[in-house]
Parts: sequence; structure tokens; C-alpha cells
Amino acid sequence: MKIYVSIVLFSIFDPEKLCVMTETNSKWLVVVNPMASVGKSGKDWPIIKQMLINEGIDFDDVMTEYPRHAIEIVRNAIVEKGYRKFIAVGGDGTNNEVINGIFTQDVVPTTEITMAACPIGTGNDWRRTFDIPLEYDEVAKIIKTGHTFVHDIGKLTYYNDGDPKIRFFLNAAGTGLDEMVCSSTNLMKQQGKGGTIRYLISVVKCLFKYKITHVQLSVDDEMVFDDSILSLSIGNCRYNGGGMMMMPNAVPDDGLLDVTVIRKVSIFKFAANVKNIYDGTFINKIKEVQTFRGKKIHIVSIPPHSLMVETEGENLNNSPFDFEILPKAINMVIPKEPGQTKKKKKSRFKKFKKKSKK
Repeated sequence: MKIYVSIVLFSIFDPEKLCVMTETNSKWLVVVNPMASVGKSGKDWPIIKQMLINEGIDFDDVMTEYPRHAIEIVRNAIVEKGYRKFIAVGGDGTNNEVINGIFTQDVVPTTEITMAACPIGTGNDWRRTFDIPLEYDEVAKIIKTGHTFVHDIGKLTYYNDGDPKIRFFLNAAGTGLDEMVCSSTNLMKQQGKGGTIRYLISVVKCLFKYKITHVQLSVDDEMVFDDSILSLSIGNCRYNGGGMMMMPNAVPDDGLLDVTVIRKVSIFKFAANVKNIYDGTFINKIKEVQTFRGKKIHIVSIPPHSLMVETEGENLNNSPFDFEILPKAINMVIPKEPGQTKKKKKSRFKKFKKKSKK
């Protein structure tokens, strides 16, 4: 294999860095999280593998062995083995790790990398914005077609024992009740429990336990909110929390983050609006809801450091939080036409499908 030297100029990397790169590998690298969806991913992988083979997709595959392993796998695959195309097999958490592997390497501009996702289970929120099916054969056909959408990426700075840390995300992040429910759900998954009903039970339990927290929210350096919150969601895409349309107006390539804030609201009012939360109409029906949009989001909690945050199912440490958007940062494989599945569905991305890369 040839070795050559290249100076990589990319805005978020060090332009003075001299990088040794291997020849580009034309194969897909399939990153499988066997523990996703309470082990369903590992059980179904042989079926998925055969579907990819049936479509004539040329790929190598690797299984993750521990949390955040996919970050290491993907970063090393780009830097040391020349891969430029990745398929994440798992849930939103697997997508997140693959994204962080891509965005924490400093050799290849992320706009030269393509990523696809094979969603396992029913929770996957990113896939919902693009109507990506759950049927494995249909996903394989979409990957074979290779239609891509140039997707924005969110960047989060949070704090761990006073030290700033960075996490990238494809879909969404949340704090307040959102993070507490995520933590509770992750605990259930570790116990081998999952599913929509258990998730809703977790939401109800957390509603009784959650302590309302005061936050100051700034958007593009202007303070726009100074009050107590029940929950706060930030995203590129529309869904979070296992199918809840928390950011119904989000567009994944508009260079902006959408923010939805729910102020203190009674448990009964929240329960009465569950359906509206799932279809996104709650932003107009609950007076305690406010929405914002911007390139940079800054969140301070009172008292300081009293909030945690989650990004695509992973709980991270303390406030303050800084979010920013990386516009049109990666090529994501999506259906070429809305509802490219066996069961035709109404498109959820009419507003931005015309902008996708042809």
C-alpha cells in the first residue's frame, strides 16, 4: 500500500499539521454495536450482513466491544486504513459514536466522508426525520443507491470536573427532564429492559422526581430566556426521546440549531399533551413552551453546574453548555425519494429535500 504525505487544510483542524495518510480504501466499513436495542443488533447482524451482500455492497465489518469503542474504531479506520465510508448498525448512540470518530480525527476533511445508518429497534430518532425504514433489505437498497444529503453537525462543549470537553452530535441533545429520562432509560437497558412502554413509564417516574432548575439561555450572544425549565431540547433534526417531535421546525442543513424550552408545567398538563408532543403540535398548544433558533447557544444553570446533558442517548456532565453548528459538514445517505420503503409514508422532510445532494 502506497504511503504519501499531504498537508490537510481544513478550518476546524490545525493547518500546520503534516499528516501521513494511507491510500483511500474504497470499501464501506460497517460498525456494528451488538448491544444496541438490548442485544437485537448483535442477533440480527447476520441477516443484515446478507442483505448488504445481496445488494453487492463491498464492505468490511467490525463489532464494538465496549462503550465509545466505535469512536476509536472509526478514527483509526480513517487515519490508518483510509476508509471514507461508514455504516453504523445500531441506534442513535451508535450513530453518535461514529460521528465522533469522524469529527475527532484531523487527517481528512469531514466533507469527504460518507455515513449511512442501519437502524435497529424502534427508538432511533435520527432516521425519523428522513423516513429511513426499519426493514433491513430496504436500508440495504438505500445504501446501494448512495443518495446523499449534506448534513449539519452540532458541537457541544460541556464540563467534567471543571475541564471543558467536546462532543459532536448528528441529531439532538437535551437537558433537564430530557437528560434525567435518558439516564433512567439507560439504566433499564443495562438491566435488559427496553421498549416504548417502559420509556413512557420512565418519563412518568421522572416527572415526579425532577427538580425544576433555573437557566439562562443565550442565542447568538443575546439572552433570550431567564427562567426555570422542565426540559430543554436542542437539535439539527426533529425528533428526540424515542419519537417525540421536540423540534418540529428543524431543518438539518439550514446552518441553525433549533431549541425547544418547556417551562414548569403541571404533571397533569404534560400527560394530557403527550400526543401533541409526539406530533410536534405541542409548541403551539402549551403556553409554557418557547422555541428559538440560532448558530450558537449558551446555557448557564442556577446554581452553577447543576445540570447534566445528553447527546443521542449518552449522559454527559455539567453545565455551562455551549452549542454551535457546523454547517454542511458530512454526507449522510438517505432515501432518494420520500417514503422509499415498502410501505409508502408521508414525507417529514418536504421543506429541505430539494436541497439534498443529487
